[in-house]
Amino acid sequence: MSGTRAAIRYAKAILDLALTNGAAQDVYNDMTSIASTVADNEELNTFIQNPTIGVGVKEAALTEVFANVNGVTKGLFHLLFENKRFEILADIASQYKIQFDEMNGLEVAKVTTAIPMDSALEAKVSEKIKEFSDKKITIQNIVDPSIIGGFILRIGDKQYNASIANRLQVLKREFSN
Repeated sequence: MSGTRAAIRYAKAILDLALTNGAAQDVYNDMTSIASTVADNEELNTFIQNPTIGVGVKEAALTEVFANVNGVTKGLFHLLFENKRFEILADIASQYKIQFDEMNGLEVAKVTTAIPMDSALEAKVSEKIKEFSDKKITIQNIVDPSIIGGFILRIGDKQYNASIANRLQVLKREFSN
């Protein structure tokens, strides 16, 4: 079973449990904290991924690091302990956030630009987003200088590529024909 598929299943189960307990927003806050803490802390990430460290030690450490989390989140730590799957914790946190947002009619638009977006480009991107989705959209900016200029917009499984690098690729193909 792939890590991502497992993470999606865990996230769905945790979301269902959180909804039942009226704690979906609290668990969302926990998952946001877990995802950013694991991403920003290489030492913690290495610790979680290390197969030679016992799962009991991992559960105890995570329960200490995230001492103020909701009981549902602590339940997830125990479930990962029982199933020996701590390595997918960050993926579960990310998947939970995606599913929570979808449930609340929110969608994330990933906008790749060569330089950080200014207000003019953000306005242009927002207009383009309206063509793709009528949901409430959160814009996440990813900076990638290799696209040269313009932007690449991804919402769910849809993509709109208005990058200079893409236009150059198209011209190159036209000239080679």
